Amino acid sequence: MTQAKLEHANVTVSDPERSALMVEMLFGWEERWRGPARDGGFTIHAGGETDYIAFYTGPRGQHLTARYPKGAPLNHIGVLVDDLDEVEKRVIALGLRPFSHGDYEPGRRFYFLDPDGIEFEVVSYA
Repeated sequence: MTQAKLEHANVTVSDPERSALMVEMLFGWEERWRGPARDGGFTIHAGGETDYIAFYTGPRGQHLTARYPKGAPLNHIGVLVDDLDEVEKRVIALGLRPFSHGDYEPGRRFYFLDPDGIEFEVVSYA
């Protein structure tokens, strides 16, 4: 069997522009694509060369409060970085609050909530 790799995650947000800009500023990612999406919505893909997060919103944000049974157990999105301390400074500079710092195998980490309440785990194995 070939090695599998996560290609993308799709999350519903209130403002795809804000969410994409946040991950670009925090992680050095780039916008890969933007355009129309299901139900008359709009999506921006932001990430690296081979993986990304799709930030989706429905028309006039109508899907923001929707809870999809298939996605209900999502706890957080984990992002691997080289310099944990630098990314934490960027998180704080954006007015977000880091919490639950940890240093255990396989690395150091902290968490933060984005403006829509999506939890991100930032981890470094360095």
